[in-house]
Parts: sequence; structure tokens; C-alpha cells
Amino acid sequence: MTRIVLAVSALAIGVTAVSAQLDVIAQRKALMKQDGDRSKLLASMIRGDAPFDAAKAKAAFAGFAEVAEKSLTLFPDNSKTGGDTTAHSRIWENKADFDARLAKFGADSKAAEASVNDLASLKAAVAVVGKNCSECHELYRAGKG
Repeated sequence: MTRIVLAVSALAIGVTAVSAQLDVIAQRKALMKQDGDRSKLLASMIRGDAPFDAAKAKAAFAGFAEVAEKSLTLFPDNSKTGGDTTAHSRIWENKADFDARLAKFGADSKAAEASVNDLASLKAAVAVVGKNCSECHELYRAGKG
């Protein structure tokens, strides 16, 4: 009977670990999707497909900063695989650089939020923040470029 209880307990712990792994992957994917939606909004303002709206632009940059901060905890060692992740193994091979890039993205996003007040400042801010995204994805995103 003790063996059965131990076996069931071990199975439950394993299921919980897999569930936690998939949950963190799902969380970071959801946050990245939100960032993608924010990027599309800002791009539509820059292209003139949507009118410039300082409040919406500032909210987008605030959202980027929030995602950067939250993302620092969403890449634990047990989330390297599974959940259809596109996180590259280089994240865990060079975690200090990855975390520094997230911190820079957050800081640049906060600065952008404070500086955006017209279309010209939006374009400048998107260039800086967008560079963070591109460089990080180039190094640390597998599969989908």
C-alpha cells in the first residue's frame, strides 16, 4: 500500500511540474502576443492607417515595460521545451545577457512612454524599442523569426 501511495504521489508531482512548465510557457506566449498587438497599433499610427493617439501610444509603451518586467520570471530552467515554445536554448546558455536585454527593453519602453507626444517622437521611440525586439528575437527566438 505504501508503494502505491508513493507511486501516486510521484506521478502527481510529475504532472504538477509539467503543468507548471506549460503554464509559464503559455504566460510568456500570451505576453508576447500582447506586445505584438501593441506593435501593430503603433505601426498603424506611424503608417497613417490610424490617427496618432498619444494616450494609446503611451499605454503601448507602458505595456511593453510591464511585459519586460514580468518576463524576467517566465524563463525558468524547466521551461526550455514543451508548449510549442519558440524560446531558443541560447536563453539558458546566456541567461545574464537575455535578462539584461529584457531590462534594457523595459527601460527603453519606460523612456518612450515618457517622451511620446507627437508622431515624430513616436517614430523615434518605436525605432529604439523596436531595435530591442528585433535583436532579442534574432538571438533568442527559435523557429519563427
